[in-house]
Amino acid sequence: MTEVIQYIIQFLLGDHISREVASLIGYTSNEKEFQNHKIIITPSAFFDKSVYGLAASLPDLPLQIWEDTPILFGKPISEMINDTLHIHADIIASTYFLITRYEEMVRRDCRDIHGRFIGKESLPVRAGFIDSPLVEEYGMLLRNELRKMGLEAPEPAKTLKKVYLTHDLDQLAHYRNIRGMLGGLLRGISWPKEGHKAIKSFFSGLKFDPWYTYPWLFTLGNSLKKVMGSGRCELVLFVRSGGRIKKEDAPILLIHTPDFVSLMKLARNKRVTIGLHTSYEAGLSPNLVSVERKILNRITKKKTLYNRNHYLSSREPEDMEMLIKAGITDDFTMGYADMAGFRLGTCKAVKWINPITRKLTSLTLHPMTVMDTSLSDKRYMYLNAFDAYAYCTRLIDKVEYWNGELVLLWHNTSVEKNPKLYHRELYQDIIKYLLEK
Repeated sequence: MTEVIQYIIQFLLGDHISREVASLIGYTSNEKEFQNHKIIITPSAFFDKSVYGLAASLPDLPLQIWEDTPILFGKPISEMINDTLHIHADIIASTYFLITRYEEMVRRDCRDIHGRFIGKESLPVRAGFIDSPLVEEYGMLLRNELRKMGLEAPEPAKTLKKVYLTHDLDQLAHYRNIRGMLGGLLRGISWPKEGHKAIKSFFSGLKFDPWYTYPWLFTLGNSLKKVMGSGRCELVLFVRSGGRIKKEDAPILLIHTPDFVSLMKLARNKRVTIGLHTSYEAGLSPNLVSVERKILNRITKKKTLYNRNHYLSSREPEDMEMLIKAGITDDFTMGYADMAGFRLGTCKAVKWINPITRKLTSLTLHPMTVMDTSLSDKRYMYLNAFDAYAYCTRLIDKVEYWNGELVLLWHNTSVEKNPKLYHRELYQDIIKYLLEK
């Protein structure tokens, strides 16, 4: 656990704090080591072999409060012993619990019909901090204690470190195949406008299809990228290259059609990064990730490094080992389908720690802040347009305050010109809000 503990301490402090300063913080109950550190964080029983991995290791509610911040483990007190500050709030175990998805390893029975952990059943939601990156608060408290000890530990800049504007290619167009066009014509009996749209899209070209909104999305995204700079703003399109069995992977993406080729050309021209949209089938059988990545590599003639699972179906924590074996370096799946907010308790990119092996890995997790359908779906948050905008801007402000990454997921199908949907206007308003920062 030594490497893991050192990583967590440095992660809490931030990259702008030197390793020399980080080394002054110890996580031990061994009195012989106390003199080697300025600050000691006292371990709770969380990592004890007798409870680790069992339901008995889960935090009790309500959580205790240390310096106005909820802690998952330990006691909310600190004291000076000789020249060393002893913190009994176990912010190391608390951070580990959140960034590893430990709860999801222990509570394997808490899954929805797609095998995903249920956000509304999670500790962040039940304890009321899903909309606050609690790990960043721990970091601030730790830096405060360092300053009290006379050490230099400045706060990071209050600005958005990076914005990822991401889109999943689940369905390229609505009426560009026979089945879609005929379905539109049948519905056109009751709603003539839909029949007209289906005919125009099928016979006149991709640009007339109501779901082909990528030119609009990419143009809007690049307006932000131009202001923030390419180093702080990135557009990502996650493309599905597999899935032939499960109905959730329908429609099958035909990668050799002129429509798909046109989209790939548009993505290149707009400097959009292509990531793998791991299929629903591969979510059930993670060994397929490698196969799907190889197919996408052939399509793009590049090494695909980014991934997001279709349906956000990263079902079990250990499944991420298959992403690493497949050559994926960065995953963007980590958001609850039913709840926008901070699934990992952080708004910063974090290395994945396997909670089963307790080993630090090479895979970087980019927590997803907001997915469009989480806000509006009746099964999920079911917010109206006004409340959705207010919730999104509140999350954005917190990411900015903590110098974190903002990861947005907007689908091409949710921004069609449809008065019944608010996501086109909402996305436009969010980009405007970001441009004004």
